[in-house]
Amino acid sequence: MEESGGLSGRWELIDGQLVNKVGQNPPHPYVLRFVAAWLARIYGPERISRQSPIEVAVVDQERNEPQPDIAVIAETGQEHLRRHPRGDELLLLVEVADSSAWFDLKIKAPLYARAGVPEYWVVNIQRRMIVVHRQPENGCYLQIEEIGAGESVSSGEARALVSELIPEASQ
Repeated sequence: MEESGGLSGRWELIDGQLVNKVGQNPPHPYVLRFVAAWLARIYGPERISRQSPIEVAVVDQERNEPQPDIAVIAETGQEHLRRHPRGDELLLLVEVADSSAWFDLKIKAPLYARAGVPEYWVVNIQRRMIVVHRQPENGCYLQIEEIGAGESVSSGEARALVSELIPEASQ
């Protein structure tokens, strides 16, 4: 559809439905920049992919082509010139949720778990928390932790306060 001109803008395919990725509220790109910059300092900018497709599990590929807000790629290799990174080739996926927290937690989490994504974060702007998912097994994450604004989140050996990644909006 995109090649024929029938579809323009940013879309992702989730469970056979086209989901419009445009029309973000101002807090979304603002927080996305903070999180992406922090992860780039940890892993290097060449390993950070922003709003680009990933390959999901074979069983899900026909009906899904998600474009997570941030993907941290374990190793950069030339095979990604021919295909998108697979879930098991990632260290971390991040979805920034201003109005999409339910969708990111209930629909995308099982999709990413089936893809073998080892760690998945939902950065919930409205609640100023990060929901960290780890240990994917049989289409779900066995470890899920809610980390609030006054607590720290870690990636690799680095730690940051959630409040540093999700600044409080001024009144």
